[in-house]
Order: sequence, then C-alpha cells, then structure tokens
Amino acid sequence: MKQYLTQLASRLNGEFYYDDSSVSHQTMRMAYATDASVYQELPLAVAMPNCLEDIQNLIAFAKQHNTTLIPRTAGTSLAGQVVGAGIVLDMSLSFNRILELNAEEGWVRVEPGVIRDDLNAYLKSFGWMFGPETSTASRAMIGGMIGNNSSGLHSIVWGDTRQNLLEASVILDDGKTANFKALSNEGLLRKFRDTGREGAIYRQLNDLLTNKENRTAIEVGYPKRSITRRNTGYALDILADNNKPFNLCELLAGSEGTLGIMLEAKLKLMPLPAKEVGVLCVHFSDMISCMHGNVIALQHQPDASELIDKYILDFTVGHPTYQRNRFFISGDPEALLIVEFRADHVDAVIAKADALKLDLQARGLGYAFPLVMGAESNLVWDVRKAGLGLIRNLPGDAQPVNLIEDCAVAPEDLPAYVSDIQQLLAEEDVRASYYAHAGAGELHIEPFINLKSDNGRKQFRRILEKTSDLLLKYNGSLSGEHGDGRLRGEFIGKVLGQDVYNLLVQVKQIFDPSSIFNRGKIVDTPPMDSSLRYEISEANNPVQTYFDFTKQESILRLTEKCSGSGDCRKTELTGGTMCPSFMATRDEKDTTRARANILRQFLTSSTQKNRFAHQEIKEVMDLCLSCKACKSECPSQVDMAKMKAEFTQQYYDQFGAPNRSKIIANFTKSQQLASLASSIYNFVVQTEWTAKPIKQLLGFAADRSLPTVANKTWRSWYKSRTEKRNAKPSTARRVYLFCDEFTNYNDAEIGIKAVLLLERLGYEVIIPDHAESGRTYLSKGFVKKAKALAKYNVEKLSALVSSEVPIVGIEPSAILTLRDEYLDLTDEDWKSAAEHLASASLTFEEFLDREVRAGRVSKTAFTSEAKHLKIHGHCYQKAFQLMQHTINVLSLPQNYKTELIPSGCCGMAGSFGYEKEHFDVSMRIAELVLLPAVRQSDSETCIVAAGTSCRHQIKDGAARRAYHPVEVLYEALL
Repeated sequence: MKQYLTQLASRLNGEFYYDDSSVSHQTMRMAYATDASVYQELPLAVAMPNCLEDIQNLIAFAKQHNTTLIPRTAGTSLAGQVVGAGIVLDMSLSFNRILELNAEEGWVRVEPGVIRDDLNAYLKSFGWMFGPETSTASRAMIGGMIGNNSSGLHSIVWGDTRQNLLEASVILDDGKTANFKALSNEGLLRKFRDTGREGAIYRQLNDLLTNKENRTAIEVGYPKRSITRRNTGYALDILADNNKPFNLCELLAGSEGTLGIMLEAKLKLMPLPAKEVGVLCVHFSDMISCMHGNVIALQHQPDASELIDKYILDFTVGHPTYQRNRFFISGDPEALLIVEFRADHVDAVIAKADALKLDLQARGLGYAFPLVMGAESNLVWDVRKAGLGLIRNLPGDAQPVNLIEDCAVAPEDLPAYVSDIQQLLAEEDVRASYYAHAGAGELHIEPFINLKSDNGRKQFRRILEKTSDLLLKYNGSLSGEHGDGRLRGEFIGKVLGQDVYNLLVQVKQIFDPSSIFNRGKIVDTPPMDSSLRYEISEANNPVQTYFDFTKQESILRLTEKCSGSGDCRKTELTGGTMCPSFMATRDEKDTTRARANILRQFLTSSTQKNRFAHQEIKEVMDLCLSCKACKSECPSQVDMAKMKAEFTQQYYDQFGAPNRSKIIANFTKSQQLASLASSIYNFVVQTEWTAKPIKQLLGFAADRSLPTVANKTWRSWYKSRTEKRNAKPSTARRVYLFCDEFTNYNDAEIGIKAVLLLERLGYEVIIPDHAESGRTYLSKGFVKKAKALAKYNVEKLSALVSSEVPIVGIEPSAILTLRDEYLDLTDEDWKSAAEHLASASLTFEEFLDREVRAGRVSKTAFTSEAKHLKIHGHCYQKAFQLMQHTINVLSLPQNYKTELIPSGCCGMAGSFGYEKEHFDVSMRIAELVLLPAVRQSDSETCIVAAGTSCRHQIKDGAARRAYHPVEVLYEALL
C-alpha cells in the first residue's frame, strides 16, 4: 500500500501525507485521527486536494484499492463523521472561495471550505446573511454544515442548511461532476433520459421513491412532521414530498459526505435581521418547569428559545473569559431559558419580552426575568455557544460525552421526554448536562460517563439503547443536527424501522456502489463503542511533571479537556488571539486542538519511559507561540503554553537542548555583558556587515533587526539616582516596580519614565532586589531554571508586597509570569507565598487604573491637547482580560481618543519572530490585522503597544515607532 500511496502522491498537486516513516507525515495523520467526537482512528493518509483533478485521482485510487475517502472541513463533527481509517480529504485549505454573489436575487455561490461567520462578514455590507447558525459558526464551514444539515440557535425562524441550499456541484463516484438543483417535471424527465452515471442515479431513486411499499415505510418510519430537527438517515421523507420540485440537494444535506464530494454550493440568503434585539433570561428552579416555560415561549413567536443549565453556568464562575458574562444571572438557577426577540424598534422588543414575562408569571413559571438588550445580548449567547467546551472542565474520569445530545422530539413533548430521560439516567446513576435548542425540541443532553472503564463503555451503549426506546415512544428523531455518523448509525433501523434502513442502504448503493465515500457512516457503521479515544486509565499510568498540574488534575487530564469543538480554528475576521499560527497557516496541525490531541495520544499510548520524547510532539508544538490565548479563549482552558514548556523541558531531558535555545534562554546574561560596552554592541548589531554573520550564526532571519541595549541600565539609573538623594520623598503612597530583564537592558528609557511619572503623581517608587522573571527560560522550555528563579523571587518579594502596596510591571510578559507560571512552579511549602505575590502583581496600566478609580490620580494631572491613539494589546494582557485598563488610563488626558486595533498576536512572541525558520509565519501573523492597521494610520496617530516584542514587530514590519503607555502618559503630564 505504501508503494501505491507513493505513486498517488506523485500525481497530486496538493499536499499528501501517508508515510509512517516520516515524522511530518505521521504528525499530520495523528492530527486528523480525531474530530469533536469520542472517536479516534488513524487515517491511512491525509490529502489536501487543490484542484478537481486531485479529487478525481483520489476517487480512482479509492475504487482501485478498496479504501474510502473522508471529506472534512473544520472537523467539528460530534458523531465521528470525519474519523476513519481511509484517506481524509481536507477541503478547507484550497476550496475556500466565495465565488459569486447575486445581491439582487439573494443568493451566493461558495466552495465547501468557506466559514459561515466569515461568509456573513462578507455579506453584511450587501444587506444579506446566510441563516443557519451553529454554535461553532466562527469556524464551521459550509461543506460540513451541508454534510450535517446544521441548524443552530435561530433555526426556528432562519431554518436549517437543507432549507437554505439551492444548488450543489458534486463529484460522483465516476469522477464526474453533477449539479443538483430543483427540477421541474420536464427537467426531471431529461435526467431520466441521461445515459450517464447521473441519469442512473435519478432513475434508481425514482424507482425507489415511487414504490408504494417504500412510500408507506417512509411515512410510517420517519419522525412526525412537527419535528423540524429530523436528520436521521437520508432525508427520503423530504425528497418524497410531491408538493415541491425534486431537488437532490435535500438528500445531499445531512448525507455526511457518503454520497459524493461537494465542490460548490449555491445558498439562499436572507435579509439582515431586525436591528434591535433583546434576550429575556428566564430563571427556573427545576428543568421540567423550564421545558413547560419553553412551550409557552414558543407561543410568543420568538426568534430563538435556548436552554442553559446549571452545569454550564457553574463553569463560568472564575473563568477568565466567561466570568464577566454572568452579569444577568440572579441567584442559583437550575436552568435558564434564553428567549430572543427582534424588532425594528426597542419598544417593540420590550413589549414582546414583557408579554412573555407576564404570561409565564401568570402560570407560575420562572422566578427572575432580566431582559438583556442590544450588544450585551451577545455575551449571553457566548455562554450558550461555549456550553460544550465549558462542561469539559468537569473534574474526574467521568466526562460529558456526545451520545444522546442530538435526539429531538416535538417541543410540546419536551417536558415528558426530559422527565423520562432524567429517570433513565437516575437508574444508571449518571448525571448529565442539558442545554441548547429547546425551541426546536432538541436538547444537547450529555451524560457524564467514564469511557476509560469497562462499566462506562457499557453504559455508553446502554443509555443510547434506552433513549432510542423513548424516541419510538415520542416518534422523535435520533439525530437532529449533529448527524448519525458512527455514533448513532447502529440504531437507525430500530428508530426508523428495518424497512426504512434497507432503503437507506439502497440509497448508498445507488450513489456509491463501491462504498468509497466516507464508508461506515450512517449505514454499515462499526459498533458505536469501538475506536474510542479514551482507552487507558491514567491511574495506572502516571506522568511526572515539573509544573504543578494539580488544578487540572494532571497534564494528561488537561489534554483530555480538549473537546475538539475547534474554537482554535477561528480566523482573524472573527477576532481574538487563539490560535495565531493557525490563523496564518490555516493548517490543522497548527491548532491548539491538534497539539492537545497528539500530546494526549502519546501520553496514553507511548511505551517509552519518557513519553514526551517523540519527534511528532515536537513537530506539532513547533509553531505554538505560547501566547496563552487558549488559556482564556478556549472554553475548556486548554493551556497549551504551559504544556509546551513542560514538553520542551522533558524533551531536553532526553535529547539535550540546542545551542540557540540556550543562548536565547540566557538572553539576560548576554544583554548584561552587552551593556558593559553598549556603544560597541549597538554598532555591531545595527551595522549590516557585522550583524549579518551574527544572525547567520544564531539562525536568525536576515530581515529581522537585532535588539539594542540602553547606554545605562534602568536599575543602575535608579540606584545612582537614589544614592544622590538625601531623603525619601515625603509621601504616604508607595509602589514597587518590577525591574524586568527587557526594560532593564533594552528599554531602560521606558523604565525611567515610569519612575518619573509615578513620582509626579505622588508615589514613592521602589525597585526591590529580585532576579529576572524567568520569561526567556520558559519561552524556550527551560522549566527547571525558571522554577529556581520563581522560588528565589517568591522568597524575595512575597513578604514585601500587599494589596495596598503591589509590585507593578512595565513589560506584560514578565509581570504576568509572577501571576501565572509562578503559581505552578513553586513547591507546596512556598505555594501560599506565590499566591500572595500573584495577587499583588499588577501591570502598570492595571495599577494606574486602580488608583484612578480610588481617586488618587486625577485627569487634571494631564494635558487637554487632542491626540489619536491606536492600541495593540500584548497577548498576555488579552489572555488575562486586561485591555480595558489600558484604554482607561490612556483616556486620562481628556481629549485623547483611543482606538483598540482588533489584532490578535503580533507574531513576534519573544524569540519566535527572530528565528529564521519561523520568520515567515511571524510576519504572516502580523500582516493579518496589526501591520495593515498601523500602515493605514496617518503620521499624527500615535501607535501604542505595551509589549517589547510587539513594538519590535511594528518597527520591523511597518517602519513605525510604537510607544509604551508609560511614554504616552509621561509626555501628557502637565
């Protein structure tokens, strides 16, 4: 087979990964071994086709060698649709164009790799949008949405994907392209007369659908018509409807890539919704009352009615991102019903919400009814959309599993159905989370099951079996929007009837007689409890680490928290920082998800003593910038920066550290030596003929400038100035400044201005004795050295600082090391001291903003002149939700206008942007948002960036100087 695959690779224009003797090939295959489901299976190969000819070659190969092709876009499937042992076709890299928009008629033609939210960002200026809105819409792609017939939050008014799919170009099993669209009777007859493959499909389907016995089986077997979420099997019940034109798109939607490979889709658009929006957040003390409330809510014709349960709400407490979204919660509800109303005027929204509130109160349903209006409603929806990831923070081996999360019944049946489910789970002694699409009758019910145990795997099967009995009772749908995949396929015959299942097998045979398209999904599926990703109990296989992973239970558990929901696959259009390398490369292996999954696979399956000592982990970690965005933006808080540092140290333990890494980690020592002869050093690194060989020797990019050192270090300036003073300033207000290694040697002028600024504002400024932060060691994986520095600094500083007299940092990456990594680097005997130090460690902007709010700093100290500021935030500031402090303090001069650049990571990330092999990715990241925004600014606009790396990137990439907030405020003093 390897020989055949090698021959195939030579015929493909796109990338192809198949060679198990190649680290990069094996890494890619492992990255595609999972999706957002509980399944894991190593694919035979991974292909990135970039033209029609590639797909045709792959189809011919699959037929010849009896393998299967697994089309994939974002890979967020919850039923294992894109997991299998065949060849995965990643359609997201090359087939991602918006091809044509007809704004007059309201349709758009796209390729399968177009992201739903990115499409709507493009359509917005034309007054249109594509309606179906999954909770993964920031990364879900049209191809996958068609494959699963995705619905989303507003499906009760905006419809599902099937209802909004007009036409599709599909490659059939003979390698030829067919166009599916609505056909008149005459058009259908023309298809019947077609002598090719497409004509045969139409004729055989017609024979199947016109058979009286088949139609009876379809009418009896499929869910009742009042259920809009009806996605079990192939949509024969909808295709058999004689009251509308025949359109094979209706069969394609929900077919999970088992009938052909989609090349293009023509989508129906809808006008942008009414501009005024409000969500009534109805609080309930029990789930059944909430379901009754949902029935009442639907009578008021809302735009959405969604459930959030207590488990999800509890996991927002203390979460770095979602804690701020809790403003609307009153008390401790068991369930929230989020009911959205839209209208052209605010009064109309309020009137609709009030009418529902009065109706519910009259029936004794609900105990609190806050109405959240306008943009703030997005914060409520963000909690709902993050549900899948948030509940992955559950401790222990029993984790929420996608199992009965896609079953749907009529909304009026929900109270009884949920009661039955609660009884079923109680009999199994299993808890569950309930959330999502109450308005459509589909709740995402995720039981907490230990799939690492034999009993848990038996429960996994048993609960679905028992739920299928309930679906028969309520004539419900086994799958609503997540699909059957390999999870529910076994039970289709039971729920729809064996006669209908036989028809589904015939449909598969009609389209794909060789079973080359996504074999083993919907029909002929493997056992639903096979190929599970969780196989080995960690209790029998512990992993020793340098970092303390107690809060996450272990490093393995932290990797397992990745649900696969793909939040790390957002683009720069959506915003946020996670994941910067993926935003630049759009390559799955550069996602937080891939890194977590590959690390997990080796931690659970490696037979080596050092389970970190694998080249594949190194490969997938290579482009991780350690930006920390995943710690806050990932709902499950999969902290990849921490895990990368741990991995790197463990890898060094086995193989030793590269010289360049040692040099970079010891940056402080080199800059200390350079500062002894600063003029000579600066001449050497700034002169091309001397700097060039230095860069070559270090493996740095030729186009990257080297850092210079200050003529006098910040600490030496402070020391000499203090010695010259006869007395301390007469002020009761005191603050400690952290003399970080970057400000001390490279940006001393900023440190000096920080001291002068604070003194002018009435503070006694003290730079205490301490060591470097350890940031450079952590960035290159020298965790043992960073651990020693952390212990030293905790000992030195923890007794000095307090909430009243904190230690304040100028460089975010350094001061936030005290607040973050030190907590996990200190041993138990110094843990409380580290926690105290962390609580008293503030960025400069945090501290000043606090003092303003306390009334100790006034706007009157600053100029009234006007200035426009464009602000880029450091990744760590964003990870800790600190950017508002920067905006606040830079607004102290009353006529300063602040504008936050909607950028993610700058791409520099310490040494990453210097390194020759990373320079291109570094600049591609910067070019996504940051550098264009800087270049578009006029010369009078002041560019502001707190991070030293960020300022360096802006200087190299846009030839503009960026200022630290300290410099801006110092110059603004009266």
